[in-house]
Amino acid sequence: MSRITPFASPLLLGFDAMEKTLERISKASDGYPPYNIERIAAGQEAPERLRITLAVAGFTEEELDVSIEENQLLIRGRQVDHGERDYLYRGIAARQFQRTFVLADGMQVLGASLKNGLLSVDLIRPEPARMVKKINISVSQ
Repeated sequence: MSRITPFASPLLLGFDAMEKTLERISKASDGYPPYNIERIAAGQEAPERLRITLAVAGFTEEELDVSIEENQLLIRGRQVDHGERDYLYRGIAARQFQRTFVLADGMQVLGASLKNGLLSVDLIRPEPARMVKKINISVSQ
């Protein structure tokens, strides 16, 4: 049985990477850590930007990693379990996570900051230059 995809049309050329990205997104459905995505309006000298904020209470800067691989923003957290503690009750587990956000072409990460247990990552999408390219037609005789 063959599978029909939305990108199977012969008019959609070169969208196979988009199809793989959609499959990857549908598989990554873990809800930890919770996050917000907000749009921050353009200011006097700052362009409009997006801010992803993750609730990472208990993580230090050294236990967090923010990186870009191809067109994906990867945010990883790995807490180290300190074995020298003697817990009477342990309700807060040392937990690791990986949260992936697929970035559109041209998206750029401005930076990341950690404050009060919230990790914020700012992104911008510079306005693309409008470009028209004339294609010469060759005539063979």
